[in-house]
Amino acid sequence: MNEEWLIYRGVGEPHDGIEALPDPPPWRDFDGGPVGEPGGPADTADGNVTRRLGAHRQAAELHRPEPEELEAINAALYLRRPLLVTGYPGTGKSTLAHAVAHELKLGRVLRWPVVSRTVLQEGLYRYDAIARLQDVQIAASGGLSGGPPGGGAGGGAGREPGAAPGAGAGPGAAPGAGPGARSGPGPGTPPGIGKYIRLGPLGTALLPTERPRVLLIDELDKSDIDLPNDLLNVLEEGEFALPELERVADTEPEVQVLTDDGAKVTVRGGRVRCRAFPFIILTSNGERDFPAALLRRCIQLKLGQPGEKRLATMVRAHLGEEAAQLGADLIREFLTRSQSELVAADQLLNAIYLTHYAAPPTREDLADLLIQRLDRPR
Repeated sequence: MNEEWLIYRGVGEPHDGIEALPDPPPWRDFDGGPVGEPGGPADTADGNVTRRLGAHRQAAELHRPEPEELEAINAALYLRRPLLVTGYPGTGKSTLAHAVAHELKLGRVLRWPVVSRTVLQEGLYRYDAIARLQDVQIAASGGLSGGPPGGGAGGGAGREPGAAPGAGAGPGAAPGAGPGARSGPGPGTPPGIGKYIRLGPLGTALLPTERPRVLLIDELDKSDIDLPNDLLNVLEEGEFALPELERVADTEPEVQVLTDDGAKVTVRGGRVRCRAFPFIILTSNGERDFPAALLRRCIQLKLGQPGEKRLATMVRAHLGEEAAQLGADLIREFLTRSQSELVAADQLLNAIYLTHYAAPPTREDLADLLIQRLDRPR
């Protein structure tokens, strides 16, 4: 395969290849702004990197993708499209996100785990209306002292104690104080609305930055039937609105909110629009079909069961060379069983780790205990 066009090469070593990514096609060119910081915390400080890629990853050629994997990942990068990865549990679907973020130096992976109750709102942002109401009531009784940590420009300032959020300055305000003007913190002034809003993983990924963030939407097939359709507009337009901030945009055009990284960013006009479309990986165990409207918006990749070389490399990266050699018989047994049974690679890792401390025949008994088929008839 000609590798000259590849941005992500699967070499495992961080590099600046993302700088060579060409401009997006016109239909995927976004103009969000102003541009913020390059990304979240560096992945080198993220314990998930070691947990996902292995403490011995430098000594192993881990996650050397097959040519079709490299092509799909790079197609998603070039076209600014989500990557839908389907495969059995334990085939490395989620690990792809961490491998890409690590190699291309794109910061911490934003992770959105999906369950049957997950809704789009949770991925975009959360607004704690109850906490805000409580603070307003406390302020009305004179028990809350000002400060606007996390609040927007002028958020909550310039109001009489007990005034409704977003209200303008009351009688007695400093001369020239208009709606949203700040007369300085004082007793009875509740914090601004931004204190009660936190962006979710998807909302944080869509903040305008020069480099794309990496977002993992994990196990989308576990979701309610509506979530894949609810995602369509956000994935197509690269933006979303926060109605709570749009309603106060006239008096508070800029509001500071928290991100999924725990940092503060400024949201302007109550809308978030990306500049660099995030690299989004949606994973699925293949337990359900997705609507055609979602499939056409994604680059699709199907991962098969890993072979002996890939499994040995995985063991070597996580547990070291000695464990890979001592566990060679368990790897072969695992491969034999995987031909007719559904088993997962993390079961193999558990077995090799634990049996390292046990001698035969206990070793074989432990391996059988830990590597049980996942498709056992009920």
